[in-house]
Amino acid sequence: MDGLTLVIATRNAGKIKEIKALLADLGVRVLSLADFPEMPEVVEDGVTFLDNARKKAREVAAVTGLPALADDSGLEVAALGGGPGVYSARYAADRTAPHSPSDRDNYLKLLEELAGVPVDQRQARFVCELVLAWPEGLELRARGTWEGAIAPEPRGAEGFGYDPVFWLPEYGKTVAEAGITVKNRHSHRARALQDLKVQLRAWLEAKADPDARA
Repeated sequence: MDGLTLVIATRNAGKIKEIKALLADLGVRVLSLADFPEMPEVVEDGVTFLDNARKKAREVAAVTGLPALADDSGLEVAALGGGPGVYSARYAADRTAPHSPSDRDNYLKLLEELAGVPVDQRQARFVCELVLAWPEGLELRARGTWEGAIAPEPRGAEGFGYDPVFWLPEYGKTVAEAGITVKNRHSHRARALQDLKVQLRAWLEAKADPDARA
C-alpha cells in the first residue's frame, strides 16, 4: 500500500489520533483537514450517519484531489428513542449558542435527560459509518457499532466525546476509564475501520493484479 495518501475528513484532534492509530499497520500516508486550512466546513445536514459521512468524504475528495475518509459517529440511547443520534456532537447547542458545545456540555445534558431512568433501562450504543471516497467517484463503506450503557456520572480522563459516560459492562468501567487500548480494539470506529481495511486491501490487490480478481 506504499504510495497511497488519504485525507481524514475531520479537524477533531481526538478522531484524528484514533483513526491514525487504527490505520498505522496499512503503511499509508495519512493527512487530515489540519493540512488543508483552505477546506471550508462541510455542513452536516444529513438525516443519517451515512448521509453525513458520504457528504463529507465526497466534498473533501473533490477539494483536495485525494481519497478522503469521513466518518459520522454518534450515540444512540434507547431511553431517548435513539437520540441524540446524528445530533450527538451538537446535542447541547441549545444551551451554548452561539458557541459550539464542548464534549462536557453534551454529556452533562445527556445525564440530565436520563435522570431517574433505572440502571437496567440505560442501554446505549455507539454507531460509526465510514465512507472512503475517491475524486473519481469510487466509494468504500463500512459500519460499526459498540454496545454499552450510560453511567450515572462521568468517570475517567481518557478519550473524548461521550467516553466518560459510556459504560462497558464487560469491563466494569467507562470507556474513559478503560483507556485507548481497549477503545482501539473494540470501538464502533475500530470495527468499521477493520471492515474498511479489508475492502481497501482487496481493492488495492485487484488494482495491482487485475487477473487475480475472483
